[in-house]
Amino acid sequence: VQLAESGGGLVQAGGSLRLSCTASGRTYSSHIRGWFRQAPGKEREFVAAIRQNSGNTYYSDPVKGRFTISRDRTSNTVYLQMNNLKPEDTAVYYCTGGSTYPPRDKWGQGTQVTVSS
Repeated sequence: VQLAESGGGLVQAGGSLRLSCTASGRTYSSHIRGWFRQAPGKEREFVAAIRQNSGNTYYSDPVKGRFTISRDRTSNTVYLQMNNLKPEDTAVYYCTGGSTYPPRDKWGQGTQVTVSS
């Protein structure tokens, strides 16, 4: 089972990006899917998570109100819509899955998001 992210790139401050994460391989189900990020010289931090069954969502304070996590259960894909991006959002974003919150059992390879000022 692999988690593969896509949708990263370079955007100006105030812009938007949408990240996608698709699970491939044998059927993969996890109770919770999420996103973490790691900026240069900083520790990896939690960004957002969503419970597969209920759809309940969780956000870190720095992204609350700007980012939205959603899921498409038919395609086993999770999305992270990022609006009003700031230079401090620049990081490698990782898709994750797990059985508990925050989800850390499975990790994607990461996708770079760069926000210019």
